[in-house]
Amino acid sequence: MQINDKFFYINIRDYLALGNDDKAGEPMLARVLSGFSCPKNQDVANFLKKNAVEFTKKSQSVTYLVFSVESKELLGYFTLALKPLSVRGETVSKTTKRKLLRISELDEKSDTYTMSAYLIAQLGKNYTNGANEKITGKELVELAWTVIEDAQYMLGGIVTFLEAENEEKLLSFYRDNRFSQFDTRQTVSDTEESHELVQLLRLL
Repeated sequence: MQINDKFFYINIRDYLALGNDDKAGEPMLARVLSGFSCPKNQDVANFLKKNAVEFTKKSQSVTYLVFSVESKELLGYFTLALKPLSVRGETVSKTTKRKLLRISELDEKSDTYTMSAYLIAQLGKNYTNGANEKITGKELVELAWTVIEDAQYMLGGIVTFLEAENEEKLLSFYRDNRFSQFDTRQTVSDTEESHELVQLLRLL
């Protein structure tokens, strides 16, 4: 879908729907993804190349590729999902709690609001051949937000959240894009040491 005169995005399901068509189907998608690089965060590149397709096939998440209207080059991507979310009342404002109450189940004993929410699971720019210079992080976030707004129009819901490494520059970026920290979470992995992620939300 073309958003403006600079960018358009493609849901990778559009490629997968065409099967093994070499010019537009999954083989083409594989070639597009192979040209993505993100040296600042290798996990972002690894997810796109190794997990994005399988996760989309299983409906665990959906990945959107962002292209330049002018050059048609891949500029970045974002991955969205629906996830259950619990928010402790003590971590948000009274105004936010009132809004959450409309779409959540409240456990009064623990003052915890549980709901379905939109998750921005991945967000990354493509650094191959300087493509990253043709889109800003803010523009990438707003493209993801456009898709979430479309989903919200059809399905409802008001909460979008994401999880980020506890790095001030990164957290400042998300605060500038209207996300607010509400909690932290310890990762659980069989292969990696546990570490803390900061959870941030933004209301529709």
